[in-house]
Amino acid sequence: MIGIDWGTSSFRAFRLDADGTVTDRRVAARGILAVEDGRFEEELLRQVGDWLADGERQVLMSGMIGSRQGWQEAPYLPCPAGPAEIAAALGTVGCEGADLRLVPGLTCTDAAGTPEVMRGEETQIVGVLEEMAPRALVCLPGSHSKWARIEGGRIVGFATYFTGEAFAALSAHTILARLMRSAPPDPAAFDRGVARAGEPGHLLHHLFGVRTLGLFGRLAETAAASYLSGLLIGHEVRAALPGDGTAVHVIGSDELSALYARALTACGVVPVVHAEDAAARGLVRLGREAEWR
Repeated sequence: MIGIDWGTSSFRAFRLDADGTVTDRRVAARGILAVEDGRFEEELLRQVGDWLADGERQVLMSGMIGSRQGWQEAPYLPCPAGPAEIAAALGTVGCEGADLRLVPGLTCTDAAGTPEVMRGEETQIVGVLEEMAPRALVCLPGSHSKWARIEGGRIVGFATYFTGEAFAALSAHTILARLMRSAPPDPAAFDRGVARAGEPGHLLHHLFGVRTLGLFGRLAETAAASYLSGLLIGHEVRAALPGDGTAVHVIGSDELSALYARALTACGVVPVVHAEDAAARGLVRLGREAEWR
C-alpha cells in the first residue's frame, strides 16, 4: 500500500509492506497550494508513479488533499470516531492505475456550538492510539494546534488553537516585530514567556508587554521571539489542560514537540512525545480496517 499525508504546504508519501513497515518514503514541498490548476493526479504520478508502475495499487491519502481546495472533498465525519468509523467513511477518487481512497477528516462542536474541524491530524492520532490509555489528551502543535480528547480508543472531541499562525503574524506584521532580531532559540526567554502566561491578565495585555519589556531594556531583541513563542504556547497549554491529571500525548515535528513538551512540563504535566511518523502508522491501521474492493 502507498500512504500519503498531503497537506497545505507539503507532500509526504510512504511505501508500506504487508506488515506496515515503511520501505521507502518521499517528501516534497508540493502541498495542495503548490499544485497548479488542480492537477493532483499528475502530481501524484510525478511523486510515486514508479511505485505504481512497480505494482502498488492501493493508495490511501489523508490531509488537506481531501478538502474543498484539494483533489476531491471528503465530507467530515462527526465525532466520536475511531479507526473503524474513519475507515468505513473513506472517500473514493477516480485515478487510472490506482485504487485511491481519501480519509474524511473529523468535525465536532465546542460547548457553545461553534464547529471544529481537522484534516490529517486524525490519521496521526490513529497511529498512536494503541500506545495510549483508554482516556487521554492529544496535542498536535502547528499553525492551528489541535487538542483531542480520547475515550475508549475513539476521538470524542477536540479544540483548535490559532497559535502558530498568530505567532507568524505578530512576529512579522505588528509593532512587536520592530523589537525583534533574528537569533537562535532562547530557552530561558521561552520559559519566561510560559511563566508570564500563568500570571494575572489577558493574553492581549500580556502581548503588549512584549513591546514594553523591550522598550525598557528588560527583554533583548534577540530573545523577544522566543519570549513571544513561550507566551502564546503558555496561554494555549493552560487553556487546553483539563487539570485532572489526564495523560497528554504530543505528536508533531521535533522542534515544535520539544517546545510544547517544555511548556507542559512547566505547567506540571509530564508529556509523552511521539515520533512524527505517526501519520504513516495511522495510514497503515486505516488501510487494514478498510474494505478494499
